Amino acid sequence: MSKTLDYIALIVVFIGAVNWGLVGLFRLDLVKTIFGDMSMVSRIVYVLVGICGIYLLTFLGRVNREA
Repeated sequence: MSKTLDYIALIVVFIGAVNWGLVGLFRLDLVKTIFGDMSMVSRIVYVLVGICGIYLLTFLGRVNREA
């Protein structure tokens, strides 16, 4: 179960990173474009990306212990 959660978190954070890259390069916020400017769904997406990013800090700790 933990590995599945790790992969889901990695995918969500990757999507968030691509979105921020597009914001920085082209001023294009895909979440805002798809779901609306600070709509409930877009806010949920932003919160999920943040939670997954924090969760991946534990992933980093686990990887370091295994090495």
